[in-house]
Amino acid sequence: MMDSALGRLFPGFEDQRIRVPDRLHDHVTDPPQTLSIPVLRAGQGPALLLLHGHPQTRALWHRVAPRLAQHFTVIVTDLRGYGDADKPVVRADHSQQSFRAMAADQVAVMRTLGFERFRVLAHDRGARTAHRMALDHPDCVERLVLLDIAPTLAMYEATDRAFATRYWHWFFLIQPAPWPERLIGGDPQAYLEATMGSRHAGMAAFDPEAMAQYRRCLGDPATIEALCEDYRAAATIDLEHDRIDRAAGRKIICPLQILWGQHGTIEACFDARAEWSRCADAVEGHSLPCGHYIPEEAPDALIEAALPFLQGSLS
Repeated sequence: MMDSALGRLFPGFEDQRIRVPDRLHDHVTDPPQTLSIPVLRAGQGPALLLLHGHPQTRALWHRVAPRLAQHFTVIVTDLRGYGDADKPVVRADHSQQSFRAMAADQVAVMRTLGFERFRVLAHDRGARTAHRMALDHPDCVERLVLLDIAPTLAMYEATDRAFATRYWHWFFLIQPAPWPERLIGGDPQAYLEATMGSRHAGMAAFDPEAMAQYRRCLGDPATIEALCEDYRAAATIDLEHDRIDRAAGRKIICPLQILWGQHGTIEACFDARAEWSRCADAVEGHSLPCGHYIPEEAPDALIEAALPFLQGSLS
């Protein structure tokens, strides 16, 4: 049964849980493993998957998902380790929280729902997951919209003081366990306000009921551990995957739109169009009048920019 607050954020959506295979546990010596991923669903038409980022949950999409459901079958999920999704067993190489693992979960969710091909709109860590999905599962992703990111490898390779100061959490969260976990766990609310409230729009951009979802989920020590493992993976195994793709000349082949906040770090520190042009065959996009949290800060501008692209021809 859907949480009443989540139901108010997503009127008309059905809530369910889907079990997906944890493909990291596929060796003969490993017991069979599955993970449970929560799913919100509404609408009709082509399938559209929405993926959230850090330190949030699927509640991120409450201002745009109902409007998109007028045009698509909208699927809103939590990433593994985040929100109400199951938390995988930690591995020494952090692969259990890699973008590859998170992408495989989401493809399995969509296939379970009957969608072999679908479109994706994704923010922050969800957008990095979607980037990996488009590379690992190119036959699944029809059209792709990525919000407020540059490619992970490009961002790490171009790190300077300005970027490290703005994205301090990238370097805090990758420290060995359990140090970041202990500090965040001491005051999860302070961590949320430090990462979300210190950006362009402050805390005023966030609906109180959405914030309650973020607070509830981050109050779970297992969520904090998974969140840190996400960033440890991004600084290690995910970079290995990206370097292999770059060396092989592998790129995103589906139509790609990139949108970023004109008051955020991507605008200040990177040339987003140039970076994505190195990673994809066909790229379009521009900045929006907001900061990092585009779906909550600028839902009207996001719909205006992304909807025509997502509805575009697939010929």
